[in-house]
Amino acid sequence: MAMAKEAIIGIDMGGTKVGIGRVEEGRIIRHVSAAVSAQGSEQQVVEEVVGAVEQVFDPAVAGIGVGVPSVVDVEKGIVYDVQNIPSWKEVPVKEILERRFGRPVYVNNDANCFAVGEKYFGKGIRFRHLVGLIVGTGLGAGIILNGRLYSGPNCGAGEFGMILYKDSILEHYSSGQYFTRSFGIRGEDVHSRAGRGDREALDIFERFGAHMGDALMIIMLAVDPEAIILGGSVSRDFPFFERAMRERMKIFPYHKTLERIVIEVSDQPQIAILGAAALYYDARQG
Repeated sequence: MAMAKEAIIGIDMGGTKVGIGRVEEGRIIRHVSAAVSAQGSEQQVVEEVVGAVEQVFDPAVAGIGVGVPSVVDVEKGIVYDVQNIPSWKEVPVKEILERRFGRPVYVNNDANCFAVGEKYFGKGIRFRHLVGLIVGTGLGAGIILNGRLYSGPNCGAGEFGMILYKDSILEHYSSGQYFTRSFGIRGEDVHSRAGRGDREALDIFERFGAHMGDALMIIMLAVDPEAIILGGSVSRDFPFFERAMRERMKIFPYHKTLERIVIEVSDQPQIAILGAAALYYDARQG
């Protein structure tokens, strides 16, 4: 997908730091990473974010995109209850940044940014219908339909992790939470042990793969995408759980769909910033 020449700023709001990049023609031209005072007041954190944006802003910038680990009012650009920043209960990020920089600002949650980032800058470029699935400490997803991000009226589309599953919810079985909840072991430890050929760790990943297969089949039945792109910390374990995942998926009732579905892992290390910037391109489609 061809990128226009205008510069876009992408902002990735983490819990303890903010990553900001000026993106031009699909590449991050300038990048800053700044600490934010997670326990600071709402205004203090706002000023830290604005100060970081000022480091990469210039008159050529056409717009700003912001990805936040929280619930977002996409229309108004208000973020609610941001993870790891207790003071950010209800912050009008769009209004604050538009007033300060005089450019259109687009705000969405980090899973939606991941999906639209993959659509414009990653493995999703060749697809019009895809799901970006973040498999990390939780299970979050963004949905692209007909080439456009679909957030839903409450920014709740793609919350597959909250679907009831077994004795709990899907997220408890299809994210890093599975390892701690079911085995009392951190995902990083399972990863390192599996890398050494530890049989118990490899067995754990096989079980995890079966649950991931269930998760992907649920997504396929709900959305029918052309592709599902995996990201997040647990996605690096794909070689350990892919076989069991695909084995489980053989029970999928629609065989042609199963033949066609593309399941890949993101290989774009700066996808959080690029995804935030991609909100601008997605909005221009409207």
